[in-house]
Amino acid sequence: MRDIVRRDEKITREVWERDAAVAFFRDLGESYKAEYIGEIPEGAEISLYRQGDFVDLCVGPHLPSTGCLGQAFKLTNVAGAYWRGDPKNAQLQRVYGTAWASQKELDQYLFQLEEAERRDHRRLGRELDLFHMSEEAVGSIFWHPKGWTLFRVIENYLRMRLDAAGYLEVKGPQLLDRSLWEASGHWEKFRENMFIAESRDEKVLALKPMNCPGHVLIFRNRLRSYRELPLRLAEFGSCHRNEPSGALHGIMRVRAFTQDDAHIFCTEDQVTAESIAFCELLLSVYRDFGFDDVAIKFADRPPVRAGSDEVWDRAEAALRDAVEAAGLSYTLNPGEGAFYGPKLEFVLRDALGRDWQCGTLQLDFVLPERLDASYVGEDGGRHRPAMLHRAILGSLERFIGVLIEHYAGRFPLWLAPVQIVVASITSEAANYAGEVARECSAAGLRVVLDTGNEKINYKVREHSLAKVPIMLVVGGREAANRSVALRRLGGKEQEALALGEAVARLKEEATVPSSS
Repeated sequence: MRDIVRRDEKITREVWERDAAVAFFRDLGESYKAEYIGEIPEGAEISLYRQGDFVDLCVGPHLPSTGCLGQAFKLTNVAGAYWRGDPKNAQLQRVYGTAWASQKELDQYLFQLEEAERRDHRRLGRELDLFHMSEEAVGSIFWHPKGWTLFRVIENYLRMRLDAAGYLEVKGPQLLDRSLWEASGHWEKFRENMFIAESRDEKVLALKPMNCPGHVLIFRNRLRSYRELPLRLAEFGSCHRNEPSGALHGIMRVRAFTQDDAHIFCTEDQVTAESIAFCELLLSVYRDFGFDDVAIKFADRPPVRAGSDEVWDRAEAALRDAVEAAGLSYTLNPGEGAFYGPKLEFVLRDALGRDWQCGTLQLDFVLPERLDASYVGEDGGRHRPAMLHRAILGSLERFIGVLIEHYAGRFPLWLAPVQIVVASITSEAANYAGEVARECSAAGLRVVLDTGNEKINYKVREHSLAKVPIMLVVGGREAANRSVALRRLGGKEQEALALGEAVARLKEEATVPSSS
């Protein structure tokens, strides 16, 4: 490849007649290409590219010459596949590579690839015993005790933040009648992504792919007054979406997931204030999780949508005014709004500089109309509420995957599934080690006791591989002094502390953030 680049061979595109192209590749013994050309629709161009003595079938486009590639490239891997996916056919080889403008950019990219592999949430999830996935439940997660502890820590943190922000938590059913999805518009727009079931009385039901229609039913269950608005209904909603198997990816893209979902029912005049409050809450939550770099995209009306252009004009103007009133900059993401309203997409950047779209804020005038939601206004008349759909983390499962890769499994103390390991050096210190563990547990810390017979160096290594943030090491001297030797993950030094002081300090460090 480097020699070809140095030769700077010109690359030219040629359009061939079908029969000539078929004959050319048959003469070369490349029957699969000849077969493929024969299936190209009539009228479509058949393009070949010539580079020195090498000619091959390709749609293109290509560089003007091989010299334009430069020398900053690397072949990364190879993969084999049977022609047409049939093992009876020959196996074809594909060679993958990457090219960059400079060696520095190539080196940075390769470093990121290596880091991404080291941080892969699927590998770390297995090594840290957080979860597993299997063919018995494709697209769903088996949470292990440590992983479920992490899940609950995040859920409880969010619940605390939502309570403080005036949200009321609700819980809706999993199976909802087809008639509701037809009325909401989801049956027409989202049907292929829904799991469908039939009851014994032949009613057609669907596992909910989202929570919004259920929240509208809760809102309209009784007559509402304008004095109740804004009404903020939150749910850690279990949702199911029939994603294609090829789109599934670890816990980042699954079929069964939990949304930190909420819907704010308010007057049109309250949209700006509620949007500002949500943006402040979302950015504060992201800071608590260690994400300070957040971009915002404004997604406007998609080609296929519900509601009139006049309704969309109002919704887009109101949401744009709200984000500008919040003092936040944004870029446009044309045509990517939800089918019922425009949305803000919140994209956070992780430790490797990768972008993850997690939170959303959507303004909806359509669904309250379609599902006949109303409130009694100050004038005594019936009015439609505005509906703000909002999520901060989005899918909790996906966000946990992002967290695992962002921290490479080394979670901050407040998030770590196991915060402390108390390890004894000798069997004589086992009773005292148990007392230390009980003191930590009484202080609300998540602690594991290790009084096994292994040498302390082995214990340090094992718990370091498990990425436990804190080890409290105790032996005969510590038992006599009622002290501990505190060792932090990644550190080589130990700090001698009185037991009470160590527990108090760690309790303070492990405090769940309430805001930043």
